[in-house]
Amino acid sequence: MDTKLSITTFTLFLFLASYVSAQTNGFNVTKYGALPNRDITKALTNAWKDACGSRTPSKVVVPKGTYMLKQIDLKGPCKAPINVQVDGKILAPKNPKLLNGVDQWVKFGYINFFTLSGGGTFDGQGETAWKHNDCGTNKNCDRLSMNFGFAFLNNSIIQDITSKDSKNFHVNVLGCNNLTFVNMNINAPATSLNTDGIHIGRSTQVVITNSIIGTGDDCISLGDGSKQITILNVRCGPGHGISVGSLGKYPNEEPIEGLTVKNCTLKNTDNGLRNKTWLGQC
Repeated sequence: MDTKLSITTFTLFLFLASYVSAQTNGFNVTKYGALPNRDITKALTNAWKDACGSRTPSKVVVPKGTYMLKQIDLKGPCKAPINVQVDGKILAPKNPKLLNGVDQWVKFGYINFFTLSGGGTFDGQGETAWKHNDCGTNKNCDRLSMNFGFAFLNNSIIQDITSKDSKNFHVNVLGCNNLTFVNMNINAPATSLNTDGIHIGRSTQVVITNSIIGTGDDCISLGDGSKQITILNVRCGPGHGISVGSLGKYPNEEPIEGLTVKNCTLKNTDNGLRNKTWLGQC
């Protein structure tokens, strides 16, 4: 791994860890009406709004317990570093239609110095969606939601989070700079369709480390414009392996540059590390 990149990432990690431990400005969703085994969409939205508006570092807390959550879009810019600490288990609606065809179930965007942590689980409850996924043959198929969308985040960390049984891709990364995934656990059965673990596009300095990813599709995939990507100490499988691409389907795609894969284990995967391109389009 590039030494400069390692120092940058380690410095960021220490900075975020220090402000998280020093935080006193907490926003627990229970204070906004959240109850176990109930829908917390409104409570989480309101807690985020207040925390994002804080002029000092803040923390939104989802405590232990099981909660329901509809689609949510949590946006910045925030006035200070912000941490969302999820200690419990959050369930998506089982019925894909209840997510109204949105691209991602849980979205975070336009934030600087953001942390998602706590050891909690986001369960997409995707089994029903997989059974009815005919997108390989039906161009007019219903759009299925990914568990996470991280868009235009800078200097941020996703740590100790589990993404389970997404209806589609688990994580989509778009337009991010200096984003690190640490101790991620991403899992879905080998038979689940299109459940890629982490897909990266048009982002720079993304690190995925010390993580376990097992799905029915690519463990990690890189779209166009992915630059300075480091995959370190990742256990991949089942799935299709680690993929560069696919590329060449659309005009004006940006190149992929600076990929490092080191100390990874791939077991029960269709491929190791591969390039995917569209015939006659490159």
